[in-house]
Amino acid sequence: MKTRIELLAPARDADIGIEAVNHGADAVYIGADRFGARDKAGNSVAEIARLAQHAHRYGSRIFVTLNTILRDDELEGARALAWELYDAGADALIVQDMGLLELDLPPIQLHASTQTDIRTPEKARFLQDVGFSQMVLARELDLKQIRAIKAEVQHAHLEFFVHGALCVAYSGQCFISHAMTGRSANRGSCSQECRQPFTVLDAAGRIVAHDKHVLSLKDNDQSANLEALIDAGIRSLKIEGRYKDMATVKNVTAHYRTLLDALFEKRPELAATSDGRCRFSFTPEPEQGFNRGGTDYFVNGRKEDIGAFDSPKHAGMPLGTVCRLGPEDFDLDTGDATRSVNNGDALTWWDRQGGLQGVPVNVATPLGGTRWRIEPNLSKDQSFGDLKDLFPGTALNRNRDMAWERLLAKPSSERRILVDLTLAQTREGFELTLKDETGVSARVPLLQAHDPARDAKQAEAQAKDALGKLGDTIFEARRVRTAWREPFFIPASKLNALRRDGIAALEAARTAALPRLPRAAPVEPPVAYPEDTLSYLANIYNAKAAAFYARHGVKVLKAAYESHEELGDVPLMITKHCVRFSLSLCPKQAKGVTGVQGTVRAEPMTLQHGEDRFELRFDCKPCEMHVVGRMQKHVLKALKAEPVSFYRTRP
Repeated sequence: MKTRIELLAPARDADIGIEAVNHGADAVYIGADRFGARDKAGNSVAEIARLAQHAHRYGSRIFVTLNTILRDDELEGARALAWELYDAGADALIVQDMGLLELDLPPIQLHASTQTDIRTPEKARFLQDVGFSQMVLARELDLKQIRAIKAEVQHAHLEFFVHGALCVAYSGQCFISHAMTGRSANRGSCSQECRQPFTVLDAAGRIVAHDKHVLSLKDNDQSANLEALIDAGIRSLKIEGRYKDMATVKNVTAHYRTLLDALFEKRPELAATSDGRCRFSFTPEPEQGFNRGGTDYFVNGRKEDIGAFDSPKHAGMPLGTVCRLGPEDFDLDTGDATRSVNNGDALTWWDRQGGLQGVPVNVATPLGGTRWRIEPNLSKDQSFGDLKDLFPGTALNRNRDMAWERLLAKPSSERRILVDLTLAQTREGFELTLKDETGVSARVPLLQAHDPARDAKQAEAQAKDALGKLGDTIFEARRVRTAWREPFFIPASKLNALRRDGIAALEAARTAALPRLPRAAPVEPPVAYPEDTLSYLANIYNAKAAAFYARHGVKVLKAAYESHEELGDVPLMITKHCVRFSLSLCPKQAKGVTGVQGTVRAEPMTLQHGEDRFELRFDCKPCEMHVVGRMQKHVLKALKAEPVSFYRTRP
C-alpha cells in the first residue's frame, strides 16, 4: 500500500481555494465567518460549500478553521456552525479550544491546530487519544523530535508547516498583542507586535542593538527538506498564508506540487492523497511573492541566520544597479538583456542606515542593451529628492513585477485526471465505459442501429476522436478503444452526447466513491493529560474547556490570559528563537573560545520600543527565551468596558 502525502494549501476565499486545488493542492484550509484565527479571512458557509464541491471533484479535501479560544456565550454558535459546515461538505474542522470536544458536534474529523502547541510525544499522543485525526506540530521542531512524536502517534496524521510566515513564539503561547493592544492572537486578531523595531539593552543598560526587528523572523522554506520530513513521519505538508493573494497561492502551491511530484517519481511507494496531474503555464518561483528571505528554521538544528532583523517587509529580487541619476528620473542597468522593467513595478533599495526604501515605477523606457530609464511614481507631497540614499551604484531590487502578476492573473494551470474510454457493441446499440486512473468507472448506453460504415477506417478514427475530446472537463483521455465486431456508422451528434453523458456519469460515480473522512473515536476511559496543573498558557477560556481538562485528570486550572486574571509581569511570549544567540551573545557559543569562555552569561536583557519595555529571560536548559511584560493599563481599562462572559478559576 502506498503512503499518501498531502499538500495542504491556504485560501483567503473560495476563489483562491479553487485555484489552489487547480494548482495541485490535495487539501485546502479556509476560515468561516466566525471563530477562525485570521479574523479578516472569513467566508460564508455557502462559499465554503462551493469550494468543497469543486475540490471533491479531484478528491481534494476542505478543512475549516474553527481555531480560536471561545467564550462561554460563543460555544452554542460554534456548535451550530460546525453542523452547518458539515452539511456544506467540509471534511474536517481545525480546532484549538478543547471545549468544543464537550459539545454535540457532527461526525466530522477534528484536526488539532498549531495553536494547541504540540511539542512533545506525550501531548501528541494525548490529542490522538481524545479523538484528533490530524495535528499540526509546532514549527520549532527538528527532525529528531518529529521522529519521536511519530513513534508515539500511530493513528493520527502529523502535519507540518513547510512554507510561509513564521510566528516567533510557539503558536498559542503569545499574548503580547493582547497585552499591548487588546487584540488577541488566540482570538484571531494578532497585531504583530513582533514585527516592530526594538532597541536591545543588556543587564547594565548598554545598547546591544538599536532599532532592529529582533523578533521578526525570515519566512519558512522547507523546499530542501520535504523528503526528510516525510521520512520522519510527516503526512501533511502545510503552506501558510490565509491572508495571501491569488498569485502567491498559485505560485507557492505549484512550487510544492512540482517538488512532490518529482519525489513521487523517484519513490513510487509515495503518492498524493488526491487525483489528477497539473500542467502549469509558468515556472513557479516562490521568491516572486511576498517573503522576508528563507530559512528552514530548526528542522536541521539551531542556526544564527533566521531573523529578518533589518526589515519585516518584502525586499524583492535583485534587478540591477542605478547607473545615472537625473533631476526627475534615473537609469537602471539590469546586466541581463532578457530582464525587462514594466510600468507599475515596485523597486526597493537599502539606505545607509539599513532601512528599506522603495518607489513604484511610473514609466520604464528601454534605452537599449541592458539599460532602462525609470520615471518614478511619486506621491503628491513627495519630490524626486526625497528618494533617500538613491545614488549611482545603488543596488535595486524589485518586489512587485507587473509582468509576473499579469501572467498569474490569467488561467495558469490545468489539472486533469486520466481516463480510459471503451466503446462496445451491445444488442440494442452501444455502450461507453469510462474508467479513471483510480479505478472508478461508469457506463452509459446508446440506443442506435448497427449501421455498417462505408469507410471502416474513417469510422473508427472518427469515433475515437469524438469520444476523446475532453478538453473542457477535468479529465484527459489516456486511451480510447472500440470493442465491436466491425466499425459502424454513428452520427457525430450521438457520439458527442454519449461522451457528455459518460463524463457526467463518471463524475457522479467519483462523488459517490469519495468517502467522508471518519471521525476518530476517543479512547475510553478518558486518558490522563500529561500534566495535572495548567496555567494561563493552556488558554482555557470557557467552562466546557475546564470540564474537558478536569475529566482528563487535571487538578489545578487557571484561566486564559484573555480573562485578565494574570495582570502582573508574566511571559507574554515563549519562543525557541533567542536574541542572545542571534546576536552571538549566547554562553554556549562562547564555550571553548579562548578569552571569551566564562565571560558571557545568560543575564536578562531588555527590549524597548517607544515607551514599551519587555524583559528577556533566557531558559538555557530547553534553549528558550521568554519575553516578559504586563497588561497595559489603558488596554485593560478599555477591555473591561466591554461585557464578556468566560470561565474564571475559583479559589
